[in-house]
Amino acid sequence: MIADICAQVLERITPSKSEKKALYDLTVQIIGKIDRVADEIGVDVHGLLVGSSARNTWTVGEKDIDVFITFPEEISREELESLGLQIAKKVATKYEERYAEHPYIRALYGDHSVDIVPCFRVSDPSSIKSAVDRTPFHNKYLQTRIKGLEDQVRLLKQFMNGIGIYGSELRTKGFSGYLCELLVIKYGSFLGVLESASDWRIGVVIDLEDHGTLKHEDPLVIIDPVDPSRNVAAAVSLDNFCIFIDASREFIKKPSINFFFPPKIAPLTDDEIAKELQARKTDLFAIVFKTPNVVEDILYPQLYKTVKSVEELLHRNDFRVFRSDVWSGAQSVILLEMEVAELPNIKKHIGPPVESSVHSGKFKAKYARSYIKDGRYVAEIPRQYPKVKDLLLSQLQNCGLGKNVSEAIFKGYGVLKNKQIAQIGDREFRIFLRKFFQKR
Repeated sequence: MIADICAQVLERITPSKSEKKALYDLTVQIIGKIDRVADEIGVDVHGLLVGSSARNTWTVGEKDIDVFITFPEEISREELESLGLQIAKKVATKYEERYAEHPYIRALYGDHSVDIVPCFRVSDPSSIKSAVDRTPFHNKYLQTRIKGLEDQVRLLKQFMNGIGIYGSELRTKGFSGYLCELLVIKYGSFLGVLESASDWRIGVVIDLEDHGTLKHEDPLVIIDPVDPSRNVAAAVSLDNFCIFIDASREFIKKPSINFFFPPKIAPLTDDEIAKELQARKTDLFAIVFKTPNVVEDILYPQLYKTVKSVEELLHRNDFRVFRSDVWSGAQSVILLEMEVAELPNIKKHIGPPVESSVHSGKFKAKYARSYIKDGRYVAEIPRQYPKVKDLLLSQLQNCGLGKNVSEAIFKGYGVLKNKQIAQIGDREFRIFLRKFFQKR
C-alpha cells in the first residue's frame, strides 16, 4: 500500500521532461549572461546553478531557482556587493533588490523566480567569508551522492510540505531541502527516513562524515558534512521536530496520500468565528498593524519577540494567556486567546509578615485598610488595568517589539476583540484562523 501511495505521489510531483528542459534552458541562458557580462566588465566571475534545480530534486510545485555569481575570494566585501548587483541587474529584466547577509537580486522569468546571489569562490569551507559561500560545497557534496535517490528526496519533501513543516525560513522553523537530501542519503530512502524518525528522541545526532560531537541544545542535530561547526537542523523547532516524529509513526501505521496532499483548508467565515468563540468561551484579541517592508526572515523573529513580550506584559498584570500566534500579510497580526478579558477592579497586595515590626508599620501606614491573612498583612488596592484591551492600548509600545515592528506599531495599530476580528477579511488570515482554532 505504501508503494502504491508513493507511486501516486511521484506521478504528481515529478517534473516532466519538458519542464526539466525548460528549467535547464533557462539556467543555461542566465549563467551564460552572467559570464558574458563579467567578461565585458573584466572581472573573474562565473555563474553557478545550485540548490535542488542543480541536483534534480525539485518538485513540480517548486518554481524557485538559485544561481550564484562566484567571485575570487581575494576581492573585498564591498566589491562583491557592488559588482554582484551590477552584474545581476544587467542579467535580469524584471527584478527586485533584496538583502540577506548581503544584497542580491530576485528576478522573474515567466513563472520562475530566480535568486541571483553573489558569493566568494573560496577554496575550502573553513575559509568562508559569508554564509552563502558554503552552498557551492553543499552542491558538490550532494551531486554524486544523491544520484538515484532523487525521487526519494521528492517524496520526503512533499511529505514535509503536506504536514506543514517544510522550509527552514524563520516563519516555518522546519526542514530545509538540503536537510531532506542529507536524511535520504543517511537512511537510503523516504521510508527509511520515516522508520528511523519514528524512534527519534530529543537530542538525536546524525553525523554522515563522522566529524565528531558538536555542542548543541537543539532537538535535532545534523552535522554539516562540509562544515562540522554547523548544525544543518538548527532552524527546526521542537514542535516541528515532534510533529515529524508523530507523522512518521502515523503514516507507517496507517498510510494515506493525505499526508502528502492534505485537504484544502477553507477560510473561516464570520459565522464560524462567532461559533468558535461561543463554543470556547475564551476571549480573542488581535493586535493589528501595517506590515513593515522587510523580508520574512527579519520580520518573523520580531513578531515572535513581540508576542512573547506582550504575553509577559499580560502575565505581570495577572491575565492568563491560553494560546497565542502571529500572522503576516499586508497587515501583521498578534493573536492572543485569553482565559478572561476582564479582572476585578481590585487586587490583593501581599505585605510583610506580621512579626516584621518595622516593615509592618510602614505597610499599615501606607494601606490604612490592610488586614491579616495567613500571617501576612494584605491590602486590597485598585487594579490599574482591569481590561486586556485597555492594557494593550496603553502599554503595548513599552514592550520589547523589535526595530521594524516597533516603528510600524508607533505609526498606528488597533486592538480587535472577539467578533471584531471578522473585520480582517484577508483570505489567508481566515485560513490561518481556522488552523488556530482547529489544531490537528
